[in-house]
Amino acid sequence: MVVKDEKRREPRFHGEVSDKSHKSMSRIRGKDTSIEVTLRKELWARGYRYRKNYKELPGRPDIALTQYKIAIFCDSEFFHAKEWDVLETKLKTGKNADYWVPKIQRNIERDIEKDRRLKALGWKVIHFWGKDILNNPERCVKEIEEAIYQYKMARDYFD
Repeated sequence: MVVKDEKRREPRFHGEVSDKSHKSMSRIRGKDTSIEVTLRKELWARGYRYRKNYKELPGRPDIALTQYKIAIFCDSEFFHAKEWDVLETKLKTGKNADYWVPKIQRNIERDIEKDRRLKALGWKVIHFWGKDILNNPERCVKEIEEAIYQYKMARDYFD
């Protein structure tokens, strides 16, 4: 079943940008980021097969283990607002606050919306912070393996 994401107005930037900022922002990738690749390599090495940026699901999970109905998101600390209280204060006092604060708030809302939609479809949703993946990918895979175990136990219980 294909579920399309609802379209909502996203904050758009209309201010001036320095060459340095432009160069920095143009290098930010939406797919195949270093954190995604690190986690995928660890999963692949352990024999798990997955879909990348799975378009059939809300929010296009970075990694989808379709066999186990597990959707995995590899979230950067900045764009997905780790420690939002601290980040919001910094953004409000920084450059282009009228863009960045609503932008990050909308990202938070979108994450909640897509998680709800995935759970309604019977999927387990797991989010990892980028630094957690880079510092200890084995621990992240262990958490995924626990979710796989729970899926198998529930499946066996109801079969």
